[in-house]
Amino acid sequence: MNKPPLTYVAQLQLLKDRGLTVDDEAYALHCLANYNYYRLSIYWRCFTDPTNHDRFHAGTTFEQIWQLYDFDRELRKLVNEACKRLEISARSRWAYELGQAYGCQAYEDPAAFSHVPAHTKLLAWFDDCFEASKEIFVQHYKTKPCHRPEIWVAIELLEFGKFCRFYRLTKQAQLRECIADHYHLNESSFSSLLTQCNYIRNICAHHSRLWNRRLTIKLSVPKKKPIPLAQALEHYPKSEEIESRKLYNTLTLLIHCVQVIEPRGDWPQRLVTHLQTLPANLIPHMGFPADWQTRPIWAAVH
Repeated sequence: MNKPPLTYVAQLQLLKDRGLTVDDEAYALHCLANYNYYRLSIYWRCFTDPTNHDRFHAGTTFEQIWQLYDFDRELRKLVNEACKRLEISARSRWAYELGQAYGCQAYEDPAAFSHVPAHTKLLAWFDDCFEASKEIFVQHYKTKPCHRPEIWVAIELLEFGKFCRFYRLTKQAQLRECIADHYHLNESSFSSLLTQCNYIRNICAHHSRLWNRRLTIKLSVPKKKPIPLAQALEHYPKSEEIESRKLYNTLTLLIHCVQVIEPRGDWPQRLVTHLQTLPANLIPHMGFPADWQTRPIWAAVH
């Protein structure tokens, strides 16, 4: 724990001593000053000797590292955008289906949920959020004696994480299956995708690396249908569970869902265009198979 703090100039010299080529030293110093040596270090790891990460591969440039960092930054924006669209759509479907089954105050009804204490805590959180809200539509309900709003209003106050908890607690498997069916997915796959997207939203919100991350939330992928989706996904044996936590399957499912939500939207095209800017040798770090562009779902994106 006795490492001395280095100046930006010393940091750059250390990288050069380890074999990094720096064509524009002023720009490299600018990046170190604004984006932190340690933040950038995870991106240059793949350009180093696997047996000695203090030695860069011959010919590695600072510009390559920065391009990878910039790629990841834009990737987070795109993935965050898709997660938001899925969140809004799923919240709307859940409010509709639950309201149809249990009435306009469905989220208040303990009978709709599988764990009463957890449901009670969620309602308490909702009440705190409701009271703190400055939204104009909320003020209308605060004047009423029984002022909790209807479910189609309440859903607009739920943050993604709390919505995911409400969703997982929803008692009727048939109701959850009905929601998942809207996206042509089984309930297990859809539920795990929601949970993972909430986790990914947090990664994006904290500006953390997404490019080659092994996601801690496990994704349940459909194995048989819909057929084009199942054929596009990577199916891993249990012995390769770590590999299954990379980003490829998540992006494939997000394309599928976004196409359901916005069939005329251009998000899938923008994602593919962005992925094609990454050097081919860096794509596998996200779990992408060699033939990804010819697989169903991806091949259909133009």
